[in-house]
Amino acid sequence: MERQGLGSTREGIERVGMPSKQEVASFIRATFRSVWALELLCFLRQHRDRSLTHDEMVTGLRGSDLVVTQSVEALIAAGLVLIESDGSARYSPASEDLDELAERAEALYGTSPDAVRRMIVAAANPGITAFADSFKLRKD
Repeated sequence: MERQGLGSTREGIERVGMPSKQEVASFIRATFRSVWALELLCFLRQHRDRSLTHDEMVTGLRGSDLVVTQSVEALIAAGLVLIESDGSARYSPASEDLDELAERAEALYGTSPDAVRRMIVAAANPGITAFADSFKLRKD
């Protein structure tokens, strides 16, 4: 099956070592339109040994059909998920770099969930973030 979406972080250049914090933050902002998509990625990574049906993902996330559908579509576009012939989805990153970025994003979300949520919301709503920041008395 041919993949579409994001390839490695730098086409044709192999990176040595783990991705930097800035690369992980950029990956999070560029990949996840909602926290639900990140939650689904984490759920699929936890079950990477098998494909999950749409109903299993809805139940596992305690989300809606629409949220799961939109999240799966975003993860397919990012090159992180494959849809099987039976319609089930499985975690299958297009490259080792993407797998590493996904792993680091999941780890960061586990240790700093609020910071990751802010990254996602800021990327999805840049105007709202700029407006809210204008009321801050100091920079974080």
